[in-house]
Amino acid sequence: MAKWFGTIGYEAGTAETRPGIFEETIEEREYFGDVIRNTRRLQSANQVNDNLNVSNEISIVSDPFANKNFHKMRYVTFMNEKWKISNVEVQYPRLILTIGGVYNG
Repeated sequence: MAKWFGTIGYEAGTAETRPGIFEETIEEREYFGDVIRNTRRLQSANQVNDNLNVSNEISIVSDPFANKNFHKMRYVTFMNEKWKISNVEVQYPRLILTIGGVYNG
């Protein structure tokens, strides 16, 4: 297993940036973990270029904040890019994060 260190973005709420426009605010926290699975796939779409999706799994040792707010996890940094967290599996004391496409938040 490869080691991993990066940030996880949590939804912290919404804030009004302009009159009538609300945007999600993100709180970032740093974690250590292991890359359990490292795969990629190209998803064909009605576009010129295919979409790149990864199906990686990252296992982190969770802290009390992560255990309480795992449902608010939005993205994880992996290979200097932000990737959407598509699934979180709780296996106390660890959280298994499955990541998908690039996060555009």
